[in-house]
Amino acid sequence: MRFTLRQLEYFIAAGQTGSITLASERIHISQPSISTAIAHLERELSVQLFVRHHAQGLTLTPIGREVLREAKALVEQAEGLYTLASEAGGQVRGPLSLGCMVTLAPMLVPELAHAFTTAYPATQIRYVEGDQEQLITGLRRSETEVALTYDLHVPDDIHFTPLVDLPPHVLVAEGHPFAEQAAVALADVVDEPMILLDLPLSREYFLALFMAEGLQPRIGARSAHQEVVRTMVANGHGYTLFNVRPRSDLALDGKRLKRVRLAGTHRPMRIGLARLKQLNRSRLVEAFETHCRAFISDAYIPGMVAPAIERRVPR
Repeated sequence: MRFTLRQLEYFIAAGQTGSITLASERIHISQPSISTAIAHLERELSVQLFVRHHAQGLTLTPIGREVLREAKALVEQAEGLYTLASEAGGQVRGPLSLGCMVTLAPMLVPELAHAFTTAYPATQIRYVEGDQEQLITGLRRSETEVALTYDLHVPDDIHFTPLVDLPPHVLVAEGHPFAEQAAVALADVVDEPMILLDLPLSREYFLALFMAEGLQPRIGARSAHQEVVRTMVANGHGYTLFNVRPRSDLALDGKRLKRVRLAGTHRPMRIGLARLKQLNRSRLVEAFETHCRAFISDAYIPGMVAPAIERRVPR
């Protein structure tokens, strides 16, 4: 072979992102290095892997899609040699492909990943964010080995290890009439404009809370971006329902938000680890799951106010 695994990794990144720029950002390699690697593979294999669109990225050719599938399998097999060696030597080492729910990633991943790689210096964590459907697809395609997510419609072929429950709460602007109340019910907010977090399965979860009480919320606006929802709420556009509890009570524009307990009994969102049932856990995945169980609990959640702590804070 006159190509390297490193060149295949660069090609895989470009094929998965459809962009030299995005591939560069994902694997932290310069754009010229990625372009050079792709050009070398095309010369060596005597095929065109991509159609180049000026200012619009890349599209895999039919043979490019075939090569991408084989390249991913080859790189995974090569990485398996590290896993095999570490298993034999009782070591925890190698790269871990981690998926994370997009609303959880900014709070959980930085502290969690840093603590893990500090404890196990021979490991690396490669993570991607996505909504629930994207994370499940990533596990099934072996693009990720494990995912930090919620127990939202977990399919039968996915094993889910629960870590902590996050009950829903109401989020309002600092000056909102509900801001100083100890708790509000869904019936209290139903006629107010709701700023809905519009992600697959997440939106169904929030709307189902109203349906369970025979209520229909008045949707004032929607956004798939958590910080957009928070900033709109902070500016008085309406209220929202959230489960995550960032330690900062400020929106991105500096305006203050207030969390208010949601009265009644409601199904919480449960954070946990998802993985494909049919795949045997490596020592690396086992170590990461143990790390997560020690790091995420009712008493402590990276980047968040833990439920047990919030229950002890007087209003």
